[in-house]
Amino acid sequence: MPKQLQAHGIIMRPLITEKAQILTGQNKYVFEVDKRANKLQIKEAVELAFNVRVETVNTSMMKGKAKRYGRRESKMPDWKKAIVTLAPGQKIELFEGV
Repeated sequence: MPKQLQAHGIIMRPLITEKAQILTGQNKYVFEVDKRANKLQIKEAVELAFNVRVETVNTSMMKGKAKRYGRRESKMPDWKKAIVTLAPGQKIELFEGV
């Protein structure tokens, strides 16, 4: 499988939240990533997808919220969040102007 396809399979979507916007000022970007991906794979995927140099990757597993559908109670799936710190002078254009 080509590396470009693997990169887009690991990174699900960028997270655009208030906290993520504050972290952007510190040169950190937040992504939802595949639950099975490790830090090295996430680093490689971000470097390939956005052509930047990554310094560190912090990950955390987020628990899915409980939801109700009438009398039935269900749970949203768990997901993984990655906070990626870029090298000084690097930035991802995708997040500019959001």
